[in-house]
Amino acid sequence: MVNIKGGTRPPWVGLGAAVWLQIASGNAYNFPLYSHSLKSVLGFNQQQLTMLGVANDIGENVGLIPGLVCNKFPPWVVLLIGSFACFFGYGVLWLALSQTVQNLPYWLLWIALCVATNSSAWFSTTVLVTNMRNFPLSRGTVAGVLKGYGGLSAAVYTEVYSALLCNSSSKLLLFLALGVPTLSLLMMYFIRPCTPSLGDDSAESYHFLFVQVASIVLGVYVLTTTILEDIFSLNVLVSYTFLVIMVLLLMAPLAIPLKMTFYPSNRGKMTDVSDQDNVSADKSQPLLTPSSSSANLGSFNEGDEISEVDMLLAEGEGAVKKKRRPRRGEDFKFKEALVKADFWLLFLVYFFGVGSGVTVLNNLAQIGIAQGLHDTKILLSLFSFCNFVGRLGGGVVSEYFVRLKAVPRTVWMTCTQVVMIITYLLFASALNGTLYAATALLGVCYGVQFTTMVPTASELFGLKHFGMIFNFMSLGNPLGAYLFSGLLAGFLYDNEAAKQHSATCLGPNCFRVTFLILAGVCGIGTMLSIVLTMRIKPVYQMLYAGGSFRLPQNSNH
Repeated sequence: MVNIKGGTRPPWVGLGAAVWLQIASGNAYNFPLYSHSLKSVLGFNQQQLTMLGVANDIGENVGLIPGLVCNKFPPWVVLLIGSFACFFGYGVLWLALSQTVQNLPYWLLWIALCVATNSSAWFSTTVLVTNMRNFPLSRGTVAGVLKGYGGLSAAVYTEVYSALLCNSSSKLLLFLALGVPTLSLLMMYFIRPCTPSLGDDSAESYHFLFVQVASIVLGVYVLTTTILEDIFSLNVLVSYTFLVIMVLLLMAPLAIPLKMTFYPSNRGKMTDVSDQDNVSADKSQPLLTPSSSSANLGSFNEGDEISEVDMLLAEGEGAVKKKRRPRRGEDFKFKEALVKADFWLLFLVYFFGVGSGVTVLNNLAQIGIAQGLHDTKILLSLFSFCNFVGRLGGGVVSEYFVRLKAVPRTVWMTCTQVVMIITYLLFASALNGTLYAATALLGVCYGVQFTTMVPTASELFGLKHFGMIFNFMSLGNPLGAYLFSGLLAGFLYDNEAAKQHSATCLGPNCFRVTFLILAGVCGIGTMLSIVLTMRIKPVYQMLYAGGSFRLPQNSNH
């Protein structure tokens, strides 16, 4: 059995550690930093490179096994598996790119990249499931915070890439192979299930506000320093100073448990005691109390016959309950969720939104080069920062309106998909000055899609099997990468490059048709999102009728 820690402080310690692991889980976002080196050193064409991008997304998002394992084993086991995957996967890629081992087959590199980025599925599943269960009444906020830090990871890695690794793709892969598993091993002790607080606590909202502000400061800082390092030639001392300050900002969430330790509030002490009392009471009291109907059941469990009259009497008096399928808002088993129309509507909406967005992310370096921008670090850092803003903002805004007016979170998926249509048309136009604006808009919308899907899935289908359900939804990302990036964008890019008699395509025609198709895809996603929102509106009115989330009667969380 998994040990449950009581009290108000341990969940915040776990959240502080989860921030670091969520940053580490963004290792898949580094693909644009070393993709061009893979293409030039190993001699790949664009379609081969985009298929590696598909492997990158498949590994990152195929988390059904982590979702299953996290319900069977403690979090440290899941993190340990992710650490091994990260070490072996990126280790093979480093051997190939550094030419330490030459002529490694393409299929082996494809599998290695899959394994390497699959570590992020193990990391993010662990921290997300554990922390949403530790804070079940603030799941939208928790998802926004953790996914927000995950969105910032690309900018954090870019800072490390520039300041510490001297813009070396080979050193980056070695850092991912050794540094990320080391971090996971250091943090795994702190990621553990804790007794959740099920009452309103004003201090909790202030603590979440502090973490959100800290993440915003970190995001602005990382984006600013990345731009400064790109514009000016900074010496090594200044670069290292920037890096140290970034590390200190990453440690900001740990200020909350430190404050609880040195300045404990009376309410916190009372909560700790009451939590322990509740745990001991749960252990001492039986789950079911005998009723008058128990006699009617006789020795049913021993195989004796029971009359239909006795069974009906037992059902009527509550000793035996008829088994019914869960209603939306309650805990669903994975196979029960699979037969619900809302499950597939949410999956398709997420697939069209994130699946199209990841196509741009995987080809961001080539999109920049095609439009005359040869240093794409700022472009990736801008996307990362805006992705963070979308994730954090999506969590905060959706949480505010769902508590104020019980507005379904999918409303924001609808709004952002409309903006994504406009964004893809901007990309397709390739007008001067629109590249940065389109990248920023897409980053925000991409982030909102992520952070809205997570709490929506938990509210519709419960937290008991959330790991499996969330990770199945995440399959929309690699599926979109395969269809829109691997088959569509890579094929069209290579055709245009062949017309120019070059391996590198230049000009707006390289991706124009791709962007127009993606705009149409988001149009379909918008219509499906509207249908989903109308269907689940009564569910949100039931869950948030009193202005705060109410756990369903049959929920174990």
